[in-house]
Amino acid sequence: MPGTPRQRVDDGPYLQVRDLRVGFETPDGTVRAVDGVSFTVDRGRTLGIVGESGSGKSVTSLAVLGLHDPRRSTVSGSIRVGGEEVVGRPEEEVRRLRGRDVAMIFQDPLSALHPYYSVGRQITEAYLVHHPSAGRRAARQRAIDLLDRVGIPQPAKRIDQHPHEFSGGMRQRAMIAMALANDPDLLIADEPTTALDVTVQAQILDLLADLQREFHSAIILITHDLGVVSQVADEVLVMYGGRAVEHGGVEQVLRRPQHPYTWGLLASVPSLRGPADADLVPIEGSPPSLINLPSGCAFHPRCRYAGRSGDRSRTEVPELRQVAERGHLVACHLPEPERKRLHAEEIAATGADR
Repeated sequence: MPGTPRQRVDDGPYLQVRDLRVGFETPDGTVRAVDGVSFTVDRGRTLGIVGESGSGKSVTSLAVLGLHDPRRSTVSGSIRVGGEEVVGRPEEEVRRLRGRDVAMIFQDPLSALHPYYSVGRQITEAYLVHHPSAGRRAARQRAIDLLDRVGIPQPAKRIDQHPHEFSGGMRQRAMIAMALANDPDLLIADEPTTALDVTVQAQILDLLADLQREFHSAIILITHDLGVVSQVADEVLVMYGGRAVEHGGVEQVLRRPQHPYTWGLLASVPSLRGPADADLVPIEGSPPSLINLPSGCAFHPRCRYAGRSGDRSRTEVPELRQVAERGHLVACHLPEPERKRLHAEEIAATGADR
């Protein structure tokens, strides 16, 4: 890929999020979209953020990019990107970080790409924002090289085509090329494979993995697809009701989960390890309103084991605590030995180790 990458110094996590809170004022009350979330992402590592719609995944990623309108939202806590604080920073300075240090691959490239401008023009504009002295010819060559790098055939021809002339997979590749235009250290991919068929999904995930190995980037992958997470993530953050309920290595969270919500997510997807005719077990009920979250543990109205902790699940918000296995954090009132026993019973009941 053309261009000279900025010098990267591995001096701790590239992204550090501490006690992040994001709220939106509405006529019906305050939407507590993110409520006290903390995590870090190192260069060369991928964090998968999973949860149902409305859990706070995308709101978290937009906060990292500084994209919440301060007139309509309140953001508190700390977000440090490459050591630079984002929360409370002037918009002009955040804009300089956006695209150069951190970039986003949006869920729907057909909506994210402007329909009236060629794909090449949109990539060159993204490049020239941070390299105004490069010139149009150099920027165009940069765009051609980027399209070639992400696997788009005949990039010198495709550069002048418009988004509607690209297939869904090619549009997603073009979005990745645009995100890479300024060689960012952190990529945020928001449901990057949702609208793609399985073959193209695999190609896009392989491309992201290749790019990460090449440029040692940090990646946040936001998805509801646990299969995708198991393939590409190093760590997993499970969110529910705007809060983190489980966090750890991908093997810890997906093979040895300890939160009933994580059990529910895993039981509701097909397993390749068990019988082909095994029934899927959906989580009963619906995610809570972020305007009127349940007291105590937000998951307790849907949790089959809420009563086992007495009234604590309804009156006390569980803290995210480390379990016996180092690096594995869980927010649940049930004692760890009981969680392990209940999970074993769930596996036996579904007939498969998911």
